[in-house]
Amino acid sequence: MIRLEGVGKRYPDGTVAVDDLSLEAPRGRITVLVGPSGCGKTTTLRMINRMVEPTSGRILVDGEDTAGMDAARLRRSIGYVIQHAGLFPHRTVLGNVMTVPRLHGWSRARARERAREVLELVGLEPAHARRYPSQLSGGQQQRVGVARALAADPDVLLMDEPFSAVDPVVRGGLQQEFLALQERLGTTIVLVTHDIDEAIRLGHRIAVLREGGTLAQFSSPADLLAHPADDFVADFVGADRGYRALSFQRAQVPIHAEQPLREGTGHAPGSGEAWRLVIDADGRPLGWRHTDDPEERLRLGGTLAQQDGTLRSMLDAALSAPSGRGVVVDDRGVLVGTVRADEVLRAIQQAPRPTGDTVRTAEGTE
Repeated sequence: MIRLEGVGKRYPDGTVAVDDLSLEAPRGRITVLVGPSGCGKTTTLRMINRMVEPTSGRILVDGEDTAGMDAARLRRSIGYVIQHAGLFPHRTVLGNVMTVPRLHGWSRARARERAREVLELVGLEPAHARRYPSQLSGGQQQRVGVARALAADPDVLLMDEPFSAVDPVVRGGLQQEFLALQERLGTTIVLVTHDIDEAIRLGHRIAVLREGGTLAQFSSPADLLAHPADDFVADFVGADRGYRALSFQRAQVPIHAEQPLREGTGHAPGSGEAWRLVIDADGRPLGWRHTDDPEERLRLGGTLAQQDGTLRSMLDAALSAPSGRGVVVDDRGVLVGTVRADEVLRAIQQAPRPTGDTVRTAEGTE
């Protein structure tokens, strides 16, 4: 658990970066700091591991005041991930990940074994261990940065805009894998982002900061969307917060059976539908094909909604599919059926409003 008690940072020229900030980051959860540029997000993060020294207040990690700790020991005990990964260009991937364990005094053999373990944990193949950062994609570099931060098995992980330098397609996948990884490890994470959608997707608790480093609201994502504290928070969250709130709502939506085509079977009329869904040999959706042009490339369209997914994923799947039918899959990615936008909207109207007690898991919310 990380507790900030009246924490402030004032620079010699009088600039106030953070002002009287108090909040508690729960153990084993993801706490997100979000707000406009200049609101003190990164400064707050860097004060936790004393890369920036606070000028007032106290920061406690597991009940111990960090001001009384050796700063170097504190930093080595806390994982730290930054934008662009911050890897050492002259070291291999394996060498980068071994860095912190070696600083802790681990033997080279033990550090190497642990580095290989965490590289596998973040989804990198063993062959990547021999490469250099310049030989990796942006998403792969970010995975290495996370692996390096986790190598010494820290209880606390600080992350500063970890996914902002990655392209949007890769970012979504990394975020989902990150949620699953955090749930598996139970690490306490404080993450900084400027992206409110990322904050809502990743955070168990969200701290919205104003310019000048004051706290505007600290609550669950569902409560933030349903009950913004004031006009500043409402404007920052955005006018479409009602749509975002659907990420925390579930309801029974009719799922209709499809007559899909197996990959490689070509044109198969007779369903009465202009669009036919193509699946692979295992029953996983590959995309939609228009019956007038069986040679046309497949178009999946957008979201694949989980069978027990949120109303937002169901609605997005229906609206983004070229057929107008949202594809629903089970936890193995196998086709279950499709949903219609009008029926999802009907379920939305009948669903109870989310409460502030909603808890996020890697699969969604509960």
